[in-house]
Amino acid sequence: MPTPLTITPAALDRIRLLLEKREKPAEGIRIGVKTKGCSGLQYSIEYADAKNPMDEEVIEDDVKIFIDPKAIMFILGTEMDFVDEQMQSGFVFKNPNEKGKCGCGKSFHV
Repeated sequence: MPTPLTITPAALDRIRLLLEKREKPAEGIRIGVKTKGCSGLQYSIEYADAKNPMDEEVIEDDVKIFIDPKAIMFILGTEMDFVDEQMQSGFVFKNPNEKGKCGCGKSFHV
């Protein structure tokens, strides 16, 4: 069965760095989707101290990524990347389910 989310090497490196720099240990990160922004939905990323019972778990190398069960239908097939460019840096989601994004690129709709 294919994983619901693929993680690029750049995103994995950034997640590792964030987990290492956190003052208290974390089990991994949790990705969710919130109703927010001009287009309706926005990705959320937070530290996960433990796996929630209904989380979908993706393990890439030594990194655990938990996906909130309410978000799974919105991110199936998505690629998570990290870009570090002169004008911006951050996680970027390439989601084949998106039907459009807002002008600022922070929110999307399916």
